Amino acid sequence: MRWRRDLGTDKLSIERIYLVTSLPPGAATGSELAAWIRGHWRIENQLHHVRDRTFHEDASKVRTRHLPRVMAGLRNLAIGVHRQDGHTNIAAALRHTARDHLRALTALGLA
Repeated sequence: MRWRRDLGTDKLSIERIYLVTSLPPGAATGSELAAWIRGHWRIENQLHHVRDRTFHEDASKVRTRHLPRVMAGLRNLAIGVHRQDGHTNIAAALRHTARDHLRALTALGLA
């Protein structure tokens, strides 16, 4: 179960969650399962949330053939390059890079 408190109304709600795994019963402890779930949400928050909030991926009109996958790959590349350079705020890093066309090439090791 997951407990949530709405900060606006101070209302507490309980949500039942289910985990599907291919492990046999008893192969993992509750704390191991909880760590795997937290790991999943860590990835979700670091990548997918950034892709949606910074690049507005959910609002994208690119829907044909291989283009959605290609665009997701390019977005992941941009996020990865900026994280590798030590940036934690990807939106700010993108704005900074956009001010000079050589910065993107330098970040990729091409200039």
